[in-house]
Amino acid sequence: MTDQLDIGSLLFIAYRAMGDRVFAAITEAGYDDVTMAQFKLLQRINADGTRLSELAEATQVTKQTAGYLVDQLEAGGYVERGPDPTDARARLIRQTGKAQAIHPIAVAAIAEIEAEWTAHLGKRRMDQLRDGLARLREITDPYLGR
Repeated sequence: MTDQLDIGSLLFIAYRAMGDRVFAAITEAGYDDVTMAQFKLLQRINADGTRLSELAEATQVTKQTAGYLVDQLEAGGYVERGPDPTDARARLIRQTGKAQAIHPIAVAAIAEIEAEWTAHLGKRRMDQLRDGLARLREITDPYLGR
């Protein structure tokens, strides 16, 4: 058995560290009524709105769990439900202004984290990492181009 972690584990550790720090920044900014699970779902709502079934798939939870999270976000004023103009039977979940106010906080936290990682790895390695991951996305991201 080797003491080296596989690439998936290494990617997950970095992803989790970034997610935790972004979530902490949002909480510190006063959005302390959102859970990590709600935040992950909130991130996946498209600008034009997203169907509940798509949110469940994107966050890898059941439709019932996604519905529960959306109910909580709606009660907190972060999302609203409305008609889907392409299907009268369907409903779209949209972010409210309150949810959209979180975006610049998250962007600033990500920029800070990436600057730290660049300082640690060096610009060349960070650029290579970004390029390699972007290229892997071409064959791993089922949502690319949606």
